[in-house]
Amino acid sequence: MSTLPVIPTSAPFTEEQRLWLNGYIAGLISEDSTSPAITKIPKLRIPVLYASQSGNSESLAEDFADQLSASGFDAPCLSTEDHAEIDLTSEKHLLLISSTWGEGDPPDNAIEFWENLKSDDHPSLQNLNFSVLGLGDSNYLDFCAQAKAFDARLEALGANRIATRVDCDTDFEEPAAEWFESVNELLKEQVGVTEDSTNTEQKAPPSKAESGYSKKKPFHAILKANLELNSADSARDTRHFEFDLTGSGLNYEVGDVLGVYPKNDPAMADELIEILNFDPSAKVITPDKQEKPLRDALIEDFDIRTLSAKMMTDWSARSSSEELAQLLESDDRKSLENYIWGRELIDLAIDHPATFTEAPEFVTMLRKLGARLYSICSSPKAHPDEVHLTVAKVTYESHGRQRGGVCSTYLSDRVNSGETTPIFFQPAAHFKLPTDLSTDVIMCGPGTGIAPFRAFIEEREATNAEGKNWLFFGNPHEETDFLYREQLQAQSEAGVLTNLDLAWSRDGEEKVYVQDKMRENGADLWKWFQGGAHFYICGDAKRMAKDVDAVLHGIAEEHGGLSEEAAKDYINQLKKEKRYQRDVY
Repeated sequence: MSTLPVIPTSAPFTEEQRLWLNGYIAGLISEDSTSPAITKIPKLRIPVLYASQSGNSESLAEDFADQLSASGFDAPCLSTEDHAEIDLTSEKHLLLISSTWGEGDPPDNAIEFWENLKSDDHPSLQNLNFSVLGLGDSNYLDFCAQAKAFDARLEALGANRIATRVDCDTDFEEPAAEWFESVNELLKEQVGVTEDSTNTEQKAPPSKAESGYSKKKPFHAILKANLELNSADSARDTRHFEFDLTGSGLNYEVGDVLGVYPKNDPAMADELIEILNFDPSAKVITPDKQEKPLRDALIEDFDIRTLSAKMMTDWSARSSSEELAQLLESDDRKSLENYIWGRELIDLAIDHPATFTEAPEFVTMLRKLGARLYSICSSPKAHPDEVHLTVAKVTYESHGRQRGGVCSTYLSDRVNSGETTPIFFQPAAHFKLPTDLSTDVIMCGPGTGIAPFRAFIEEREATNAEGKNWLFFGNPHEETDFLYREQLQAQSEAGVLTNLDLAWSRDGEEKVYVQDKMRENGADLWKWFQGGAHFYICGDAKRMAKDVDAVLHGIAEEHGGLSEEAAKDYINQLKKEKRYQRDVY
């Protein structure tokens, strides 16, 4: 019979807590004991805080909090948006999971928390033990910038790091799990808990990805439809795709995201192989540890398009190009950004030739070809066993070469009707319709931003929601770019769409955008907000979403009679109440 460990006297607990924990671990005291001396003693509290834009950080935080709770800790999962509910000066431990948005900025739900944390008068956090997990994309120069900022700021405020920060790339699951396992073990060591001493029946909940189809085990869905939404003489090419889910057992909700695993253009792979003088049949190891011929791997498994600072550094080490070396050594961020902008790996291979001993050495420089995420444009109630997407086909010319988006051209040009493509669903807890069907809904989605709102409107129609629906949609030309024209007009005539406001930016002498239409309807919009309406926006984050947000503040000031500061507080309160939600990119 093994001997159970005891909590050492050096552990960060009172003597009463130490004795109780030893008894609890030994099974001598039940968690729901009614002893007055015991019920007042809490478990070790480990808040898990997340700063999330697309939902990945939130999902990880929820999963890790569940596992900590199963290990015997008090582990509330909180959004940085709810930072008023947590006093870091009185907390002993904190796990923070953060994504990065825009150009190294905090996610929407973390803006206020970050402003507060970095304020000059923020009190010391010398009693806080913490660790940070960052989610990002190494293609960006500001890779995991916000997680790094959180980590540095907590340290500057005197907090003690439990474990070193880990920065995860787009394939974040494994490094995130390793970070959590390390942190969890360190926390257990602090209280003297080992696997032998914990309740063997109290297992951590399985990850959501362990059963059925998932990101790591995608469903191969049949492409049922590939429809052009713009007219033939439009400068744009927007497609409507429909996938068959029959037999998958997969379910989704409106507002969720569909992940699509694309393949590279074979012509691009062939050109790269020729320039580098490789044997296309040479065997290489893929990121998923499979052995494949080089050509197949470059088409199916590796990102052979995207340039990053790391890629250029690795390439320079194998190139004799003095120009490339000087660019990297100058530490001139702007010049590096200018070079990367509009260029791809093929340009690097042509402009700055490099030497590789063999193909396996070359592929070690390449990242995995990741999935592309798209807002779902269908309601499962309206289209059982189907999922639909609205995708802009990306084609352009830069530096003398014709370019195309990897996934948009894959779906539009290289997947035939009846063929399959790997897909998976990603929940979006941050972008959901109100559960109360009597609530009014305002939607703003120009261009392909219409996607989730087509789904929202279909859902509202299918559920006979009593609440009113108002859509703001815009594009360059009404004649050629009115996406889903017939469906939206029919829903408007049927009263499903209470209001349909349209903005055509190139049809008149003056450019008209969705934010202009909102400003024109400011008085009515304010009435809807006062009546409890929820507001949603989908689309471009850099310009459109910022302009729309500014108009919302202006409406609160002009039609609500609020001061600039009061209007800011009002909009922030809408966000906290989940009445202002954004799906921006």
